[in-house]
Amino acid sequence: MDICFRNTVLYKVVADISSLPEPDRPEIVFSGKSNVGKSSLLNALADNSKLCRVSGQPGKTRLVFFFNTDDRIFLVDLPGYGFAKASIAQKEKYSELVDGYFGVNRPIALVLHLMDARHKPGENDRIMLRYLSEQNIPFFIVFTKADKLSSSALAKQIKENLSAFEIPLSVPVFCVSSLKKRGVEELRVKINGFVNDMTV
Repeated sequence: MDICFRNTVLYKVVADISSLPEPDRPEIVFSGKSNVGKSSLLNALADNSKLCRVSGQPGKTRLVFFFNTDDRIFLVDLPGYGFAKASIAQKEKYSELVDGYFGVNRPIALVLHLMDARHKPGENDRIMLRYLSEQNIPFFIVFTKADKLSSSALAKQIKENLSAFEIPLSVPVFCVSSLKKRGVEELRVKINGFVNDMTV
């Protein structure tokens, strides 16, 4: 049975690893740098603009948000990384929280790694994708803000961005616009197929 993303509600907000919810269902994780559009994509997938608070100020999300979807999976919104104006203490807190989440044997089914389609990937993107590959954690690459470029410019930029990584050709790649809902339904379908195949 397909997951109904519209049946998504906030389940828990976590500030430290000791407060993580029971690992009783698969977790779909949203990762990426600050202001890349994780909260906006979550809202678009759930078709609920008020589900996640979206801020234009990079680095504002400093917690891990768990969303219960259809009582079948958690959607997990991780803090963004790479916010230049964050203090050293804040950066260390982000790193501790994210590293801790990945290090405590959570039932991570899939990571959606988001990158802004307009910009070249950063070193943190390379580190994350290398880590996921080494740990055999399935992931999709999701290029956000696709509406900001023309079709030809987008295709050129995506080709250049992907060439910066050593990733298997089998890794699904999506271009989405949360604002215009471009690519969102395609991503829903792919996540559903992945979860259904996993639970067979």
